[in-house]
Amino acid sequence: MEEDPQSFDQAIDQITEILNGSNVYFGHGAPEAPSEALWLIAHCVGISPVQALDHLDEPYDAVAFAKALKIVEERIKTRTPLAYLLKEAWLMGHCFECDERSIIPRSFIAELITQGDLDDFLPPDGKALDLCTGNGSLAILLSLNYPDIQVCASDIDLNALALAQKNILSYELSEVIEIIHSDLWIDLPEPNEENRFDLIICNPPYVNQTTMQKLPAEYLKEPWLALDGGEDGMTLIRKIIQDAKNYLNERGALVIEIGNEYDNFINAFPELEVQWLEVSSSNRQVLLILEENLPQ
Repeated sequence: MEEDPQSFDQAIDQITEILNGSNVYFGHGAPEAPSEALWLIAHCVGISPVQALDHLDEPYDAVAFAKALKIVEERIKTRTPLAYLLKEAWLMGHCFECDERSIIPRSFIAELITQGDLDDFLPPDGKALDLCTGNGSLAILLSLNYPDIQVCASDIDLNALALAQKNILSYELSEVIEIIHSDLWIDLPEPNEENRFDLIICNPPYVNQTTMQKLPAEYLKEPWLALDGGEDGMTLIRKIIQDAKNYLNERGALVIEIGNEYDNFINAFPELEVQWLEVSSSNRQVLLILEENLPQ
C-alpha cells in the first residue's frame, strides 16, 4: 500500500514510480512518466501542471492522493490515455475539454502558433483555416494568439466538431471561429476573392498502414478516422496538397504535420518544394508549402 506523501514532489515521485513499473505508453499529452504524474497530481487538487511546479515543497492532500491512485490504477488496467480519464488535455498552457470523440490534441503546430513562427502569413484582418480540427484546439490557439484574424475550423467527424464547439464556447470565441462540417475541401465554400485563406494549418490522419497495425493500446482508444493515413500515410495528404492552392491567397501558405512519415512524404512528393519547420521534436515532422509552390 502506498504511503501518503508529505509533499507535491513526493506525490509526483510515487505516481512516477508506479507508472514506470507498468506497461503504459506515453505521448498523449505527456511525453514520459514524470510529466504524466505531474499532470495527474495537479488535476486532483484542481490546479494546472504549471501551477503545481510552484508548490513542489508544499504538503499534498491525502484525499487527493487517494483519488490519484485510483485514476492511475484505471490508467494501467485499461491502457486509456490520461487525457480521456481526466476529460482534459493541455496544449501550450491552455486546457481543452477532451474525450473519445476526438484525437487527443498534441500537435507541434501549436508551438509554431504560440511562438510567432507563422506571423508572416497572418496579417491583421487575415483569415486562417484549421483543416481536420478535431477538438478545435489549434483553431482556438490561432484566435487567442492572433485576435484580429478570422478562423475557420473544419472536420469530417460531427462528433469531433461537437467537442470543438464546446471548447470554442468555453473560450468565448464562437463569434470569431466558424465551424464547418466538411470532408477536407468538399463542403467548404467555393473559393473566391472573399473567402480564400492566408494560412491553412492541418494535422491530418497520417499514420501508415504498417504502423497502424502496431500501435500501442492507448492509440486504439482514439478515433481510427483521426489516425489512419492509408497504405503510406499520404492518402489524405495527397488530397490536401492537390487542392490547397485553390483555397489560398497569393503569398499564403499551407502547414502540415506528418509525424514520423518523413520518408513516405519524400517518396510521395519528390519534386515538391517545401520548408521543414523546427519544432521541439525534430525538423522533419512539420512542413510549410508556399502558395506559389503548390500544384495547380
